Amino acid sequence: MNPHATGPTAEAATYLAALQERLTADGCTLTSPHWNDHPVVAGYRSDRKVRWFGTKAELFVFATAVPAIDTATLGDFATWSMQYAKSLRGGIPGARNAALVLPALVSGDVRPEAAQWAAQDARILDTTLISRPITVETVPAGIRTTMYRGRTLWGGMFTSHVLEKAALYFP
Repeated sequence: MNPHATGPTAEAATYLAALQERLTADGCTLTSPHWNDHPVVAGYRSDRKVRWFGTKAELFVFATAVPAIDTATLGDFATWSMQYAKSLRGGIPGARNAALVLPALVSGDVRPEAAQWAAQDARILDTTLISRPITVETVPAGIRTTMYRGRTLWGGMFTSHVLEKAALYFP
């Protein structure tokens, strides 16, 4: 991590503002919780489709800017996001009700091992929540987003939905 970094960059703040606009445009309900003294952009939506056999898919998006992203910080944020989403869930977990979480950290300094960790696999909590941690590197030259884009055993029928939403929210 960069020992001289003290807060989010202008690029990260701009990215989060644009994310908030994309979430609003897609019909998400927005809130602003805090994680470790960092304000979080939080969006929520639920969808039900016939091809999911009537199962409701709840999608939670959490994003915040940090000075630098390492594996420990990304892991902590992903765990917090899943626990927070679990506390907000509606309905009975597992009973025609799936929860998908997109926890994203935004920074101008993303450690390679953190991006690799995000790309490796989805994370599951209590077999009722599945998350796909995301790193968003904001640098003056552009944006680099990293996440796991493969299928999962649990929640696999929602893969195309969550990847579609991730592409919309985190271009």
